Amino acid sequence: MHGHGYTQPAKQPPSPGYLVSLRVLFVTLSVLSCGFLTWVMLLRLAVVTRRSVDWGLFVAVLATDILSVVLIGTEPGDEIHTPGGYTGLVLLLGTLVAVIAYYIAADVRHFQQQQYGGWAPTPTPGYGYPQQPAPPYTATTVPQQTAPPPPNHAPPPARIDQVRAELDELSDYLRRHDGHGGTGHQGGT
Repeated sequence: MHGHGYTQPAKQPPSPGYLVSLRVLFVTLSVLSCGFLTWVMLLRLAVVTRRSVDWGLFVAVLATDILSVVLIGTEPGDEIHTPGGYTGLVLLLGTLVAVIAYYIAADVRHFQQQQYGGWAPTPTPGYGYPQQPAPPYTATTVPQQTAPPPPNHAPPPARIDQVRAELDELSDYLRRHDGHGGTGHQGGT
């Protein structure tokens, strides 16, 4: 009877168009820099969410990007020829893909929780069974009977008599049919 109720958000979240624009901007910045600026996405996420997990991931990705730059930078010449250079490149591009996926998911989840107060919206009807309207609840309403209660004695079982008669007819038919064929099989010799 007593529930949590609806919570009001502390402040109005930014418009969805603005949030999508920011996500596109940060992902594009990271992709166009070939992964060297991947840490910028996590910095924004850590500042917005203020979660220690996001700050820790920001530091880890920043350290990974610095390590990648060092490994790629130790290559002699303009091309990658050593395992260290390949390791740096794989680390850089792998981090880019992983961080993009995490950034978008965490950013969307954060603003969805902020908008709905930690509760996810209920799914809309349209898939599966249609949603039935909830019956109104009033404390003073007493359910009314629409039909009188059934009498204590049951009416005569007319349906049972009908089925019994049909079974008797079927029995007579089968006896007559067996009597003409002799063995009970059609075309028996």
